Amino acid sequence: MKNDYDVIIAGGGIAGVLTATSIAINSKEKLKILVIDINKKEELGKKTVNGWICGDATSKNSVKFIEENLNIIYDEPELAHKVKGVLAYSPDHKTSVLFEGDGYVINRKILPQKQMNEALKQGVEFKFNTRVESLIEENGYITGVKARELDTNKTFTNTSKIVVDSTGSASRLRENLSIETKIQKTIDKNDMESTGRYIYEFEYGEEDKTFFDKDYCLIHLDQYLAPGGYSWVFPKEKGKVNIGLGVQKRALENRNKRYDKKDNLIGLIGQYVKLNPVIKNPILSTDENDMGNLEGTWQVPVRSHNDCLVANGYAIVGDAAWMPRPIDAGGIGPAIYGSVILGKVIATAIKNKDYSEKSLWKYNVEYMNTYGYNMASFEILRKYLQTLTNDEISYGMKNFLSQEDIDDITRRQHPKFNKVKIFNPIMLIKILTHTKLASGLKYTSSKSSKLIKHNLNYPDNPEDFEKWQKELLNEINEADIRFNLKN
Repeated sequence: MKNDYDVIIAGGGIAGVLTATSIAINSKEKLKILVIDINKKEELGKKTVNGWICGDATSKNSVKFIEENLNIIYDEPELAHKVKGVLAYSPDHKTSVLFEGDGYVINRKILPQKQMNEALKQGVEFKFNTRVESLIEENGYITGVKARELDTNKTFTNTSKIVVDSTGSASRLRENLSIETKIQKTIDKNDMESTGRYIYEFEYGEEDKTFFDKDYCLIHLDQYLAPGGYSWVFPKEKGKVNIGLGVQKRALENRNKRYDKKDNLIGLIGQYVKLNPVIKNPILSTDENDMGNLEGTWQVPVRSHNDCLVANGYAIVGDAAWMPRPIDAGGIGPAIYGSVILGKVIATAIKNKDYSEKSLWKYNVEYMNTYGYNMASFEILRKYLQTLTNDEISYGMKNFLSQEDIDDITRRQHPKFNKVKIFNPIMLIKILTHTKLASGLKYTSSKSSKLIKHNLNYPDNPEDFEKWQKELLNEINEADIRFNLKN
């Protein structure tokens, strides 16, 4: 039976449009590819009614990955502001760690238009102002979508060889997937963070680069202001700032109970902005390029990505695959890697006329080996950090982080915390006065090493997946018990 399209992508965000473009570029034949997005053309990729709510930062390496694999060059104005890296500060602001190096703060309104134009050059089609409501299933395969045009309320179906789900972390398509699948359909509520941010213009107050630095994106670890998460100050072009924070629901409830507070996400962001001595008299940006994207909240997954990313005729990518990094909720970089890789795998599957789970399985393996292998270890580190006080975090960053650890973190590798294994007299005193902290860091390092090794042995075929996943879940469950995080 002839399909309407070779591939349908549900969701026109960064991951969806980039996947479509990657499929087209990697295919040696002209394919019919359709991107369906709920937004109007000029608002492509808008995440919520409040805009493209995001921290907006990504690394130079991620942008380079697109250039090297797809020969697409991003530049100004979509790459709005260059930075030298991300600095994560301890709660007392006395210790910082550099993440990854050079990067960009992007303009989330302009980037989707750039992406759309690149996709159009490759023959990708778009349907705007349309919601994908459900998947079509036939003989154990996903074979298309049912959708609704929002302006006319007209429903229609389109068939395809493969459907890519890029509809976000709360994807109804994934949750209602009825064919046999290894994909995890729902996420634990404790692996989600509520996040909000503002784009402000401001007057400069005091000079303090631990609170604002035009050359660096700043992350502040603070269990009082951002319980279970972190807060950020990311510089933008023309004297603007992207500022916000994320909290975990359980951690916020425990924090409020401990301090007899009733704070919520928006209130905490307000406190965070007010406490910043550099940012004075902030007002929402008046820049035309920021209009419709000034303030808002959204939910971000902060666990390792979905254990399986494919089923017969179906694949997930971006937030729909829970790809944001667990340690900092950064989703743009993982989405870029996932999309480029998925596009290549789908192009090969269509060439081979095989749209099965087994045919698409290489996406699982290549994404894990290229980018995803560290994510479970960072999930463990995030969970451990959530058990610590501000004083413990500050002490640990100052006394137990070595230069080797800092170098590992800069490369987005997991720190080994070797200092807590060195028993010279000075270090021994530090360890003995903080035995719980030292023990926890040693355990976290050991567990992380196991998880990295396990992920780098991701099964090459679906038949070996169940055993691999069981071992993974056992390792994570053991850590949850150790950190007293089991409900």
